[in-house]
Amino acid sequence: MLFSADQEKVTMYGLAIHTSSPDLGLAISDFESDRRLIVLDLGRDLSSSLHTHLLEFIKPQTWKDLDFIAVAIGPGGFTGTRIGVVAARTLAQQLEIPLFGISSLGAIAHQHSGTIAVQMPAQRGELYTAIYQNGIALHSDSVQSAEQWAKRLEQHPIDQQIEAGSNQGQFVEEILAIAYQRLQKGERSHWSEALPYYGQHPVEIG
Repeated sequence: MLFSADQEKVTMYGLAIHTSSPDLGLAISDFESDRRLIVLDLGRDLSSSLHTHLLEFIKPQTWKDLDFIAVAIGPGGFTGTRIGVVAARTLAQQLEIPLFGISSLGAIAHQHSGTIAVQMPAQRGELYTAIYQNGIALHSDSVQSAEQWAKRLEQHPIDQQIEAGSNQGQFVEEILAIAYQRLQKGERSHWSEALPYYGQHPVEIG
């Protein structure tokens, strides 16, 4: 909630986009009384229908009502993650508003308190892994073998170990919540900082 020069109350919204798996997750909120969420199992249609679903979902708000955007940057599916990040970057650039890139694993851990280990199958029998403690990454997202991950877990007292499923869209509200927390701390992430993460390091987008 923001105020204009004449002190008139102006409601501003945050929008979250999660496309790191075949299901699309969209969430919007003014963090007071208005909150909406949708999760759609689109499969391969995600790339061709994201724009249409965004246009329908945001109503009755307009793009000008957005104060910031949050997007899942992976790890997850290569094509889906890239599509979501590109769409979010384009919107944030055109609207000149902050864009927060949020880890898919961090969003899962955000639902829980304590020290949370999250793992998700990657390619070639490896795992996407991360350890979070009350929202803070103790070990950032990385790709490890099962043996490497087991050794890392031995080094940390873990309150809960989570095996991430294939459908991640349900965690779009956590993507939005994490971004809002960062916004409240004064962060104003530039759209160019949001890059998809596929395993080893973020990938530049031209």
